[in-house]
Amino acid sequence: MCRSRRLADNRAMSRIYDRAAPQPSNAPGTQELPPGLSLRDGVDGAGAGATGAAPGTRLLHWVRRRGSPVPGNLVDLLRNGQEFFPALIDAIDLARVHVVLETYIYADDDVGARVTDALVRAAQRGVDVRLVVDGFGAGDMPAALVDRLREGGVRLEVYRPLHGFKFARRHLRRLHRKLAVIDDKVAFVGGINIIDDHNHGPLDLPEVGPRYDFAVRVRGPLVAQIALASARLWFRIAQRRGLRQTAAAFTEVEGLMRAARQARRDLHPGGVSAALLLRDNLRNRRTIEREYLYALGSARRDVILANAYFLPGRKMRRALLACRERGVRVRLLLQGMVEYRLQHYATHALYARLLEAGVEIYEYEASFLHAKVAVVDDTWATVGSSNMDPFSLLLAREANVAVYDATFADELRTRLELAMAQRSARVMPEIHARLPRLRRFANWAAYYVLRLGVVIAGVTGPY
Repeated sequence: MCRSRRLADNRAMSRIYDRAAPQPSNAPGTQELPPGLSLRDGVDGAGAGATGAAPGTRLLHWVRRRGSPVPGNLVDLLRNGQEFFPALIDAIDLARVHVVLETYIYADDDVGARVTDALVRAAQRGVDVRLVVDGFGAGDMPAALVDRLREGGVRLEVYRPLHGFKFARRHLRRLHRKLAVIDDKVAFVGGINIIDDHNHGPLDLPEVGPRYDFAVRVRGPLVAQIALASARLWFRIAQRRGLRQTAAAFTEVEGLMRAARQARRDLHPGGVSAALLLRDNLRNRRTIEREYLYALGSARRDVILANAYFLPGRKMRRALLACRERGVRVRLLLQGMVEYRLQHYATHALYARLLEAGVEIYEYEASFLHAKVAVVDDTWATVGSSNMDPFSLLLAREANVAVYDATFADELRTRLELAMAQRSARVMPEIHARLPRLRRFANWAAYYVLRLGVVIAGVTGPY
């Protein structure tokens, strides 16, 4: 594609998603908003988004059928397992009614043992404890660990267990989200699996630091939505267990639907607006991707995006380039260490065009980057499980939380800037331009192999 055509496409993306400063209805060039999208400046009547916002700060709120913001939540940012696991275990130890935990990986290490002990303690107190693990990510759970959980009273279920692997779409639709709900009062959502930060699997690298990742702890009306999402998955699993369990799970879903509507009135004073963003293969196929596109289209000053596996589709790349055309500073914090070679080299195939547009790329080198987070201005931030690649955005079950608050955005931005300054190396355009032709060929070969793999898996829609 010629340069003039690329510029035209980027300007089109800017026109489509550039909605942060709506014009008066009688202003020349006023455009109608997309269906279901409304923008409000400042703070809503419940005080959402006010915490830490400087006078005059423009806060963006969009309302859609899926992932609508809910005001009045307390949202705490948790970095790495050193902050996440103590908070999770403390919440489980305080549980009185039920605990739900979903994770992609459940490791048989020190962290796995501590979480297991907490779940078993809760079950022995009479708490209803449910654990759902993915059949691929946690497919190697030792029998002794499974027995310890089940004999301790934990109701353990495996999502899509594998019996031999074929490269088919149904096998790639994994449970990749990581969330927990305790007594419908506190919830955790993020990218952190049940695994020690220093456990790097088959890569025995004792000199490598802790895995870099984030999660959020949520209290407030959004917890009811997270609980409902977990109950819907449990209902899906219960359908394999017989009519009685299916009926009980359905009744629970109905009750949580009513609770989620009622919870919108139970606002925490000083709480912020937040939204649960899900990706599944029925109700929420594009929710997370659209949220990113709306956020990038609203950017006016600064975008930071940290992602472990970065292979965005055409719309996302065009949205990033449109930000640069508007003069927005765009920084990407990406994987610096080679964990999966094919994905690593495929990501590098996209560097040249981004660097040419002025996007700053930093590669995290202190350890493995596992974060899936982003910050846009003082308007929007997200923390969750969704990578920016076709496997997350087109196939897997994912969960992110978007937060519309200047203080939260500033905290996440500060942590990411520290990681870029102290633990990362910037990719310099002039050095990247001198890559040998063989390396460039290898990068693009890896990119097209991955794209072909997605097509072979049965995903034929645009990406």
